Amino acid sequence: MDEEALLKQFAAQFAHGPDDADDTDAAAAAQGADSTANQVADDADQSPATFDTQQFLNGLDAIFDRHTAATEAGPYLEQAMVDAENAGDEAGLLTVLNETMGFYRSQGRHKENQWIVQRALELAARMGLTTGTSEAWATTLINCATSMRAAKQYDQAEDLYHQAQSVCRHSLAPTDRRLAALHNNLSMLYSETNRPDKAELELREALRIIEASSVNPDADIDVSSSHTNLALTLLTEHKLEDAHWHAAKALEIYRTGHLEHSAHYASALAGFAQVCFAERRYADAVTGYRHALAVIEECYGKDTDYWRITADNLRQAEEAAAQAGVTVDNAGVAGDAGALPQSGSRLPNSPAQGKTGANAASSPSTVSVSTGSAGAAEAVSACPVSGLKLARAFWTQMGKPMIAAKYPQYAGRIAAGLVGHGSECYGFDDAYSQDHDFGPRFCLWLTDEDYAAIGEQLEVDYEALPRKFSVDAQGRVTFEAHARSDASGAFPSAGAGSTVIPDAANAPTPGTATHDTATAESGAASSDVAEAMTTPIDAPLSPVTPRAQGANRRDGVFRIGDFFESITGYHTAPAQTAPHEWLMLQESTLAAATNGEVFADPTGLFSKTRQGFKNMPDDVRLALISKRLGMIAQAGQYNLPRSLKRGDGAAAWLSIHEFVQATASLVFLVNVPMVVGYMPYYKWQFAALRKLSGSMFALLPNVGEQLETVMRLSSAACYGGAGFGEGGKGAAPAIKKINDIVEQIAVDIVKELKREHLTTSGETFLEWQRPYVEDHIASDDPVLKSL
Repeated sequence: MDEEALLKQFAAQFAHGPDDADDTDAAAAAQGADSTANQVADDADQSPATFDTQQFLNGLDAIFDRHTAATEAGPYLEQAMVDAENAGDEAGLLTVLNETMGFYRSQGRHKENQWIVQRALELAARMGLTTGTSEAWATTLINCATSMRAAKQYDQAEDLYHQAQSVCRHSLAPTDRRLAALHNNLSMLYSETNRPDKAELELREALRIIEASSVNPDADIDVSSSHTNLALTLLTEHKLEDAHWHAAKALEIYRTGHLEHSAHYASALAGFAQVCFAERRYADAVTGYRHALAVIEECYGKDTDYWRITADNLRQAEEAAAQAGVTVDNAGVAGDAGALPQSGSRLPNSPAQGKTGANAASSPSTVSVSTGSAGAAEAVSACPVSGLKLARAFWTQMGKPMIAAKYPQYAGRIAAGLVGHGSECYGFDDAYSQDHDFGPRFCLWLTDEDYAAIGEQLEVDYEALPRKFSVDAQGRVTFEAHARSDASGAFPSAGAGSTVIPDAANAPTPGTATHDTATAESGAASSDVAEAMTTPIDAPLSPVTPRAQGANRRDGVFRIGDFFESITGYHTAPAQTAPHEWLMLQESTLAAATNGEVFADPTGLFSKTRQGFKNMPDDVRLALISKRLGMIAQAGQYNLPRSLKRGDGAAAWLSIHEFVQATASLVFLVNVPMVVGYMPYYKWQFAALRKLSGSMFALLPNVGEQLETVMRLSSAACYGGAGFGEGGKGAAPAIKKINDIVEQIAVDIVKELKREHLTTSGETFLEWQRPYVEDHIASDDPVLKSL
């Protein structure tokens, strides 16, 4: 794991510590794991018989209390999973899976966590939790999302967090600390994707909830952790004085409550050390890191990401102190917690950072622009940022301020984002995608009532927004802050006073403090960067094709129900009890309805509707898996070899097509659409498959590459290789290779079905696996059964 990965992993867990198995319970000590376990049992309407959930939790707590988690927790959790499953205790098993996710996450065991996350979601669906608003479902969503975030699967994590928000609005009281934990977790995601402004808002809300629920906020560890998290996020926004105040307040809480013995004290020490480092108070930074390191070693040992990252931060602080001629002794407290830095302080560059600021941005790359008609072979635009990034900047700088100014009473009711048709909604757009229907755009989604009141005028105001922007050398987008002066859509240079949006792809700076929320970039971008030169983009907008106009438009103002109906034919997702309707929806249709990003959704209604389409009933998923197994067997294992033996190259080629389509679909279905999304339409099918296969959580990760090999060899296999660069060897070698790959894929699929307990058979002719899979379909609806 590289330093960036270590940093983010540490940031995702440190302040609450690995002994708190999930962030929900960690941020809500008063609620505890007990309430989670009890709620799970209540929701499942099942009383554990031979598996004692409370005894399991007590045993896990004892392991952490002995500071032996590194060696004992893993085997303990694995055995508990077996015991709960053998006892048939689904509620107990879900509790164990939630605890395991937190522990694996704290140990950086992301690959192993893949199976845990998958099992937890599938188990919750089987228990009927996914259609309700139970605390158990909210807890599971939060823990799965946090695991995805720790593994850098940010899109999936954000979807799960938003779904958790929707559930929590109905299941938790406004002052419930688990709500604070959710805000805290969302702030981590926003920090790790370079949205510090949103991270700060989430953290301030988390702090408000925790203080309101605390008996004594001046001696509450959770309050202290929230101050540390907020301090480090403020640091990334260069709000140094505020950052110092919150970091110092965190230490003050530990000392007031005499809580220095707590393992979490290390996070407050390291957070304050980070602020001191930014203030060039290197002696205080060194002292703070040394104290933090001692606490980590005592509580967690040296063989953890926590210890290694803090040790590296200490090394960099010591080097900076030496360069500054500062001598640091080994005693004392980490500086004067009450002292504030002088106003006007600037963030220094991290010792390991290299060039930043004006020097780094003084030679912006030239953005060349050409024009051409739609469908031209060459790219017709040279916008160097993705459509989603451009859309987010357009919303943040132009759309959101317009709504706040002109529709203040509706600002808390309008959802915004970019979802639907178009390559940029999938995140797969490139220069060649910009020859049509490309430009600054986003969608605004309103309730029927709000649309009737303001929809038409809001559409007029949306169309009047300026589309002129610049992109600097770091890929930051700046829109010109004045109204559109012409209808041509030209992009002149950015005007003075424009807002700069940071590039979410910029890597975090090494040498930052370890904390629970932000990946603090000590000096990663000084104020000089905000003044970096920009390269204006000055070109006509790409032509808008007829399929993206009128009723088929892809941006602007929509009723929520109308938007989804235009894509799927449904205002809201079919009922979980209507499998025939789900089976009529193509996966590519569902992909278009659930892709993209939601930038704002104050009421949560749009996200809830969107998530409904993502929550395919598990019976439907299993029915589709069975159908795909049948087609893989029929087209790939049976008809393909026969067609090749007959010499019917055309039939063989079509068999390969059906085999590839069915296999690719099965990969997405096995990985669960709720987690990874649906397979998009053919153009982006393999782009999505490559992205999924490269994920740390991917199941059947090698199948995509195997399918591409089959397609590459298909010409030689079907038509003898003449003129296809196969060296005149004829069809035989290609046929053998394709047949071998088809059978290997079948073997891999059977292994996966066994691992998911969907079959007990080792038969590799996949037609015979279908009855085993369909045995797991709970519904008696005949539409779900193929046999």
